[in-house]
Order: sequence, then C-alpha cells, then structure tokens
Amino acid sequence: MNKPFDLEERTFLFAKECRNYIKTLPKTTSNIEDGKQLVRSSGSVGANYIEANEKLGDKDLIFRLKIARKEAKESKFWIRLLHELNPEQKIKSESLLFEIEELRKILSAIISKTSK
Repeated sequence: MNKPFDLEERTFLFAKECRNYIKTLPKTTSNIEDGKQLVRSSGSVGANYIEANEKLGDKDLIFRLKIARKEAKESKFWIRLLHELNPEQKIKSESLLFEIEELRKILSAIISKTSK
C-alpha cells in the first residue's frame, strides 16, 4: 500500500483498501457481518481524523484524535478476526494489520504531543 505523508489521504486509502479486501472474501455469514463492522470502523478512523483537523479547541482536537485511535483499534480487531478465518487472504490482511498499527501509533504520537 502506498503511504502518503498526508494523514487524511492515508486514512482514506486504508478505508478503501479494507473495502477492497472485504470484496475478495468468501460470502459467509461471519465474513459479511465482520466485514460490515470493518467498513464502519475503518471509515471512522479517517472521518474522525478529518473532524479533529476542524477542531473547536485543543480539547476537541484530542477528543477526536482519541476516537480515531479507538476506531483504529477496533479495525485491527476485525482485520485480525477475518485474517484468522480466511487464511487464503493472509497476505492482504497482513498488509492491513501493519498499516492500521502504524496509523494507531501515529495517532497516539499526535495525542501525546498535543496533550503537553
């Protein structure tokens, strides 16, 4: 996955790649339901980051960033679950797991620096 410097673009690409990944999975009940959850949480990472950039103040910025980080953690959960249940797609899910962990770390670093 190409990693742009612009975090808004990077979170957008992550959400897009999650949707592309879900399209490749077998249409089982669990994949469909877990995929829906991943669609929601992966999109929320970027949406909340964008809202943080339109902050009303430092408290609002930190609050939105923490929500984005929470959604990143949730996305990681759903990707891990899909990863374990769909071993034939491990290469793609491993890439997504790596990216969401990087995004989570970036968000945590921004929160730490902003909170000081």
